[in-house]
Amino acid sequence: MHSGCGLWAQAPFWNVDKVKSLVADRSHPISFFCGGSRNFHRFIDLFDEVFVLNVDLDTLNSRLASRPEDEFGGKPAEREVIVRLHTTQEDTPKNAMSIDATAPLASVVDDIPSKC
Repeated sequence: MHSGCGLWAQAPFWNVDKVKSLVADRSHPISFFCGGSRNFHRFIDLFDEVFVLNVDLDTLNSRLASRPEDEFGGKPAEREVIVRLHTTQEDTPKNAMSIDATAPLASVVDDIPSKC
């Protein structure tokens, strides 16, 4: 298994060429890309499945409050954008499968492959 997790954790835009390169790499039987990207529309069609980890607004705010300022979402202005996007769902892929991310971590982790 290959994971793209953390490669773009600091930025809301993913490097499209890097995504294409990782998707094209068939040396791993399965790959997961983790995180949100404001430019997902430029590469989402490359993925076999797309999952969105959903939380309620209180949970989101609690998690954002614990982020350090040097991590995306750690600054008040970034939090405002994240909350707006959460509320409007404007940057949520429409055909994604929803995963309840308020559930215990083990349950969330098990839920994703069960839907593949």
